[in-house]
Amino acid sequence: MVKFNRFVLSNGLRVIVHEDHTTPMAVVNILYDVGARDENPEQTGFAHLFEHLMFGGSVNIPVYDEPLQRVGGENNAFTSNDITNYYITLPAANLETAFWLESDRMLSLAFSEKSLEVQRNVVMEEFKQRYLNQPYGDVWLRLRPLVYKNHPYRWATIGKNLEHIEHAKIEDVKAFFQKHYNPQNAIMVVGGDVTVEQVQQLSEKWFGSIPTGEKYNRNLPQEPEQHEERRETVTAKVPLNDVYIAFQVPGRSDKEYYAIDLISDILSRGHSSRLYRSLVKEQQLFSEIHAYLTGSFDTGMLVVEGKPLETVSIEEAEAAVWKELEKIAAEPVPTGELTKVKNKTESTMVFAEMALLDKAMNLAYFELLGDADDFNHEVDKYLAVTAEQIQQQAKAIFQKDNSSTLIYLAEKSEAVPA
Repeated sequence: MVKFNRFVLSNGLRVIVHEDHTTPMAVVNILYDVGARDENPEQTGFAHLFEHLMFGGSVNIPVYDEPLQRVGGENNAFTSNDITNYYITLPAANLETAFWLESDRMLSLAFSEKSLEVQRNVVMEEFKQRYLNQPYGDVWLRLRPLVYKNHPYRWATIGKNLEHIEHAKIEDVKAFFQKHYNPQNAIMVVGGDVTVEQVQQLSEKWFGSIPTGEKYNRNLPQEPEQHEERRETVTAKVPLNDVYIAFQVPGRSDKEYYAIDLISDILSRGHSSRLYRSLVKEQQLFSEIHAYLTGSFDTGMLVVEGKPLETVSIEEAEAAVWKELEKIAAEPVPTGELTKVKNKTESTMVFAEMALLDKAMNLAYFELLGDADDFNHEVDKYLAVTAEQIQQQAKAIFQKDNSSTLIYLAEKSEAVPA
């Protein structure tokens, strides 16, 4: 159980405080309610570009990292299709430094052509290295538009293509910042060796005067239910053939989410899971195989991905995967197997309650979903899932007309004449 207090500043900034006096450290985590799904289809990759720009210095602090390093702090950030999250960990005695840095860049981020050019080049290089020049690197650039036809999830967090980042203009960047980076669109969690009174005082001092910003209504095009099988095959410079089968599933806030998450664990969590045991160990059809859930706020994906052995045809590999999926839809999961995956989930979540940064991130995330206290009840929701619910969801999801299959075929190297 993670105890916390919350309050809201007059400008709309939501603040959550978790006191933990067993550590000399503190964490300041700021979650902005903006991700790649909020981008203009013709200007994708901006949310991720902004994550980089936020470290490019402000009007008052040219080099963001320097003051933090002087007080023994560390920082990082990440962007997803749904959120952008920034965090600082530092000795609690130096907590005010974190407030100063975060409030300053929320209010006074430096929009210079030089900073934009530097970070644009960094992101473009990341795009090339991670997505274009790496085996299977473009999987999300291909799989997402196969699964999504209307929703902005159809492009990856990095963006649709390099040109959108390459042609990002300073006025576009400023407009994106003004729309999304303001107090009413942010949740700040402060945890560690702090007090509620101290955090209230520092919040008012450093964030209280920042303008609220203009409220906008998110009106995203929703993804219709899929009713036809979709396929794409690509021949590429990859070491092994690879099979991706993606299924549309309900979003993160849907009550069915917990059963679906457990389905992915039953299929693929650990060496005793069904896919590994059957397809890697017993039948020896795959060198590796995985199943995972994206956990997206809106319509999500459950993806099964595996690399068949070179002696196994794509057709044989796919048929073997479908056989396992049909089995979980046809037969109730045995009590022992369901209990085992629930226990693993419970241990993972209990562990997440131990690390200060994990607690801060989770409190911010669940507050955005609706209520930070829901984090304290997540385990109960998993434990309440029945074998009947597992089977019911498996039947609904694992349908050919709800599948999008992406096949990578390894390019055959031409034999060199003797």
